[in-house]
Amino acid sequence: MDIENLKSQMRKGMLEYCLLLLLKNGDAYASEIISRMKEAHLIVMEGTLYPLLTRLKNDSLLAYRWQESPSGPPRKYYSLTPLGEQLLAQLDSAWNDIRHSVSHLQNISQQQNENQ
Repeated sequence: MDIENLKSQMRKGMLEYCLLLLLKNGDAYASEIISRMKEAHLIVMEGTLYPLLTRLKNDSLLAYRWQESPSGPPRKYYSLTPLGEQLLAQLDSAWNDIRHSVSHLQNISQQQNENQ
């Protein structure tokens, strides 16, 4: 089994949720999003991020605005729409359910190992 491939697939599955979480704290432009994701140990390439941003915008989950940059061309800042905030709340709930289930299974496994 290729553990790196499995970890990559898990990250990809969570990317949309992580992006919405990041934008919950305020508007951000693409390079800033990539940098913040890297800080969280989620490596995201531009070739992955831009199509995701476009899809979320087309689904009315994100909006954007142009803002002049102190260095270089204007930047496109992305923000959550009210619909995006609603989806994020639903994903928060789903994540909490998943986290609870996984923790429960980990605890069972740990207890079984201790009893052996």
